[in-house]
Amino acid sequence: MRKDTRIILALDETDRAKALKVADDVKEHIDAVKINWPLILSAGPEIITQLSKMTDVVCDLKVADIPNTTSLIVKGAVARGASAVIVHAFTGEDSLTAAVDAAGAAEIYAVTEMSHPGGTAFTSKHAEEMARMGVRCGVAGFIAPATRPERIAAIRNVIGSKKILSPGVGAQGGSAASAISAGADHVIVGRSVYGSPDPKKAASEMEKEIRSVL
Repeated sequence: MRKDTRIILALDETDRAKALKVADDVKEHIDAVKINWPLILSAGPEIITQLSKMTDVVCDLKVADIPNTTSLIVKGAVARGASAVIVHAFTGEDSLTAAVDAAGAAEIYAVTEMSHPGGTAFTSKHAEEMARMGVRCGVAGFIAPATRPERIAAIRNVIGSKKILSPGVGAQGGSAASAISAGADHVIVGRSVYGSPDPKKAASEMEKEIRSVL
C-alpha cells in the first residue's frame, strides 16, 4: 500500500454504483479504500475485485475466529484482490499467525482497540500487550484510534516501525492532523468524504490538512 496522501477511504456505502463512483472520484487523493461487510453484503464479494482495479483495497473483515477459519477468510479476500485484511488481535497468537501465513504478499493489520467509546471498555486495557503479540506474529501493522491520539502514541512506542492505520477521523470526531502527528501512517475517513456533496473536494481538503503536519 502506497504512502502518498496518507488517506484510506472507509467506503461504507451500500449502493454498489455509488461506491464505485465515489472511489473513482477520489482515487487521486487516497492511498486505498477500506471496505467492510455493509458494502460486501450488498454488492457481493466481487466488489473487492472491481475496486482493486482502481486502488489498493483493505478488507475490513475484523476476522475473529479460530486459525483454520481465519486462514480461509483471509485467503478468500486476497484471492479476490485485497491488498490487506484487518483482523482482531484478541483471538490470540495462533489465529494471528494463521492470518499472516494465509495472506502471502498481502498485509495483515491487527486491531488493538476500536475508535468508538466502547473501545475503551475492554480491548484498550490490553492494547499494548496485543500489539507486542502482533509484532511477534509478523503482522504488517495495527489499528489504533484517531479519536484517542494518545493511544496511537502508546502503540507506536511498542511496535517500532510497523504501520498504524487510524480510524475515526471526521464523523467520529478524530482529527487527521492529530493522528498523523501522534504516529499514524494512514488515517481512515469515511462519512465525511463519501457522504459529502463533493467527495473529491472533501478528500483534497483532508490531504492538505495532513500535508500541513508532515
